[in-house]
Amino acid sequence: MLELVSVTKRYDIRSVPAVFDLNLKVDSGEIFGFIGPNGAGKTTTIKMMTGLLEPTEGNIMICGNDIRREPLKCKSAFGYVPDSPEIYERLTGIEYLNFIADVFGVGSSDRKQRIEKYAEMFEMTGVLGSQVRSYSKGMKQKLAIVGSLIHSPSLWILDEPMMGLDPMASHALKEEMREQSGNGCTVFFSTHVLEVAEKLCDRVGIIQNGMLAAVGTVDELKSKASAGESSLEDIFIGIMHGEGNAYV
Repeated sequence: MLELVSVTKRYDIRSVPAVFDLNLKVDSGEIFGFIGPNGAGKTTTIKMMTGLLEPTEGNIMICGNDIRREPLKCKSAFGYVPDSPEIYERLTGIEYLNFIADVFGVGSSDRKQRIEKYAEMFEMTGVLGSQVRSYSKGMKQKLAIVGSLIHSPSLWILDEPMMGLDPMASHALKEEMREQSGNGCTVFFSTHVLEVAEKLCDRVGIIQNGMLAAVGTVDELKSKASAGESSLEDIFIGIMHGEGNAYV
């Protein structure tokens, strides 16, 4: 479903790579958590996956298609929630969702059903007639989430999706991640909330200084952990303190 092969990104030819030699494969129906400290390369990796940035080296495959060679095929297959959604603020919420549905060629019956479903799920039904500029940060985040699902993607990519969400919306998002995964959709999301990653993910990847320091199920990582490292947070802190060789 999603495969990164020897992916490297340099913003300047003389600079230290933001991402270096990243190899990762995520299967259909898998919930994959991508974690790391600020500046580790999470958002850079996600922007390369979505075609917003081009890798300096390597290939990214989505549903068997190369994002650089067949960008439209790849982009039609995924839904994307960025870390800071930029939404046309003079549109109303429903105008924005219909615009997204038009871009992806979603028919009137399907779009109506999905908009109603997700607007109710994220408690947005009463505000869809209002302009986006009147929305709070959390409401804009919820609108971006609804928009990312409107074409029923095969791959759902989310960058820090719980930022700004209230507890009810966060719960709804986690439940929807499980629902999408159960239906065969691949869910790839970055997060700083390690407790969520530990409870929700089939596998996690830990990135540090642009390189993948660990990948596996939480149980697999725990089995390789040092004495006293009993949680994903413990493992993460251990890797950040330079104890990551055992996880590679």
